[in-house]
Amino acid sequence: QVQLVESGGGLVQPGGSLRLSCAASGIIFSVYTMGWYRQAPGKQRELVALITSDGSTNYGDSVKDRFTISRDSSTSTVYLQMNNLKPEDAAVYYCRAQRNSGLGFWGQGTQVTVSS
Repeated sequence: QVQLVESGGGLVQPGGSLRLSCAASGIIFSVYTMGWYRQAPGKQRELVALITSDGSTNYGDSVKDRFTISRDSSTSTVYLQMNNLKPEDAAVYYCRAQRNSGLGFWGQGTQVTVSS
């Protein structure tokens, strides 16, 4: 049974930081591209960041230079370090494990609220 369990969301003031974690089980973590997506109310789900099995990264334009994705194969965990958070970063953040074939799995999501 595949499980992606996100944690680390919460309330933060503008300019603050959060680190999200996603612990994966039931998959061969090392062969999956891992990603973070987000969805704000009334908006489509959008890509935040991806990291491939060999460590290559890709970011959405709105988070470049503020967010950093990383992965730890020893614990099958992917992280998203979010710095200089803005109110527009508020959303439910979802972890995804995906293969080139398109096969993929989603986590349940974690809420990030950015407000003073």
